[in-house]
Amino acid sequence: MGASPLFAVVAGEVSGDLLAAPAIREISRLQPEVRIAGIAGEAMIEAGCVPWHHVRELSVRGYVEVVRHLPRLIRLRRELAGRVIASGCRVLMGVDSPDFNLGLEASVRAAGIPTIQYVGPSIWAWRAERIEKVRRAVDRLLLVFPFEQALYERAGIAASYVGHPMAQNIPMKPDRAAARSRLGVDGRATQIALLPGSRRAEIDHLGALFFGAAERLCSDVPGVRFLIPVADGSLMAHISTVLERFPRVAASATLIQGRSHDCLEAADAVLLASGTATLEAALFKRPMVIAYRMPRLSAWMIRKIGGYLPWIGLPNILAGDEIVPEFLQDDATEDALADALLQQLDDVKGRARFVERLERIHESLLRDTAALVAEAVLDTAARGQRT
Repeated sequence: MGASPLFAVVAGEVSGDLLAAPAIREISRLQPEVRIAGIAGEAMIEAGCVPWHHVRELSVRGYVEVVRHLPRLIRLRRELAGRVIASGCRVLMGVDSPDFNLGLEASVRAAGIPTIQYVGPSIWAWRAERIEKVRRAVDRLLLVFPFEQALYERAGIAASYVGHPMAQNIPMKPDRAAARSRLGVDGRATQIALLPGSRRAEIDHLGALFFGAAERLCSDVPGVRFLIPVADGSLMAHISTVLERFPRVAASATLIQGRSHDCLEAADAVLLASGTATLEAALFKRPMVIAYRMPRLSAWMIRKIGGYLPWIGLPNILAGDEIVPEFLQDDATEDALADALLQQLDDVKGRARFVERLERIHESLLRDTAALVAEAVLDTAARGQRT
């Protein structure tokens, strides 16, 4: 009797870990004999993935930061490709993190192992040349946004829209009062959620900016309170240190480890860094302001490689319109963010129309994602066996 079939799954950061976990559970339900291993975070490990490495080993953001870690990341990718090939793996699925995963997938595919990329590179935003890397690297692409499928299919790449699992996990009609009760915060106060990012580098670039904007709100919004979810407990002390420079915010803030969804659901408005959290805030139908700063060299390199859409926030990209204000680099000032938040809080007339547009986005992302991803993985592995 032969060994159980092995599938490899590689997530490059926490968001990929959360995306992969439901699919891993569904694969195990459909084919309990399959072993799953790779680069995993806590959610994937809990779902049954054996961690060859932890996802934190890949969590690097920004060009300058990546360059610093590049030798280690190249060694890790080379070692991982060798391990996948030597293991007799039936299929490799990379989850997001295309800068790491496409190279890994290309090496593994050249050795005859079928490959899947779950979450397509954002060629609609920048670095359109990566579509050729995708073509070389993957047998199948699984997409989380509906507008992407036609774009990839025009390029001759087998692609399937599988929906976004977050749309299933967040209620269409959020309950602000219930979320505040769960958090134990004032149910009557104006609550602003502040999410400057989930990495130390992001907090270094955005923490003081966000808390400075919040300090101004303390003067303009009587009794305002702030909710600050902290993704990683190791960052709690660092955020607290930054907060000490803003005593009025510190006195009005509740720092909460994890529980970002409760904070978003409880909030009247949100100030947040560009990234996955903007989609979460949109699914909770919350007024928001998006801001981002990165090291100047990283920003310059991205612009040079370039081809941006007019927006960076997922709510605007999915709506095809600027329904949420965005502030980047030098435009992201304390006064600009505070003014935009005040405008969001005061726009009572536009609120119903805004929520309606976010509900349409939510509906467009609803699919049985875990089942569709599992089906694609099992089908790709079976096709690989037959060839």
